[in-house]
Formats: sequence, structure tokens, C-alpha cells
Amino acid sequence: MGVRVGPPKKRDEGWFTSLYAAEYEHMVRYGLRRLADRDASAELAQEVFVVAWRRRAEVPERSLPWLYGVARRLLANQWRSRRAAPDLLSITDVDLERLAGSSGADTSLGVADIRTALANLNDLDQEILRLVGWEELTVSEAAKVLGCTGATAAVRLHRARRRLAAAMSDRPAQTRRSPVLVTIREDL
Repeated sequence: MGVRVGPPKKRDEGWFTSLYAAEYEHMVRYGLRRLADRDASAELAQEVFVVAWRRRAEVPERSLPWLYGVARRLLANQWRSRRAAPDLLSITDVDLERLAGSSGADTSLGVADIRTALANLNDLDQEILRLVGWEELTVSEAAKVLGCTGATAAVRLHRARRRLAAAMSDRPAQTRRSPVLVTIREDL
């Protein structure tokens, strides 16, 4: 009797097609918040799903945090290999209000203020705030993306929120607004 080679029975093309349909737009929006244009974001999403297909046996049932982790690592690899590339921008350079298909949280009042305050934070603070605020992940899901424990992610989020509030309060009183990044779900 031979050993069956290939994906598990339930991880076939149908499974992949439904995963792709359910999560593709999340991956594109993730990329839009970090890259210069929709084409680059769509390319990132495609790369994420290539990895998901190759490693389909490892994709957990709740796949979105796992996919975000893959996207984060792919972007880190791109940034390392193309540090001076003009098509990769930091969050402060992307005009989120003009992005087609961006969520309501991105286009609400105060986005420019948040972007300015975020620019003063380190990369890890920015990422935990984006994952919880924009990507609407729980703290434990963000921990999976960042490759740390839930407790570590909760502490990082708490500290990042404090730093963001401090950065927001450093601005002149007439332009000061409260941060609009909120946690939709905070369960560990």
C-alpha cells in the first residue's frame, strides 16, 4: 500500500478557492495601508496566497491572522531587499483618504492626525496598532502575526496606545483630536 502524497483531503482546490474568496480583499487592504498603490497591494496578496497554497496543511482554521503574518514577512523581505525603492512607502506617506475601497475607519476624521502621530512611533508600535485598529484583529491574533505570546502583544498594545496618545497630545491644542484607532475586539 502506497503513501498518499499531496494535500490533506479537505485542503483541495475548493478549500483554497473559498479561502481566497473570503480573505483576498483583507490582504489587498493590508497591502494598501503599507504600499504605494493598489497594483503592489494586489501583487502582495497574490504572493500571500501562493504561500498559503504551498503550505496549505499549516493554514489554521482561523486563517486571517496566519495570512497577515505571511504578508508581514513578505513585506519585511521586500523592504530588506529594496530599501530605497520609491514604490514602497511608510504609513505616513500613503494618502489613505484617496484609496479606493478603503474601510470607513480609514476615511474618518482624524486620519491625518493619526498618521502624523504614528510617524513618531517605532515600527513595532505602528504595526500592533495597525493590526488591532485597522485589521480588526484580537490581541491574540495580532500576537500570532507578530510571533509573540498574547501577554506580550497585550503589553505592546498598551504601551503603543500610551505612546500614540502622548504623540497626539504633543500637538497644538487647536488641532488636537482624540485618536480614532480603537480595538473592536480585545479578547485574549
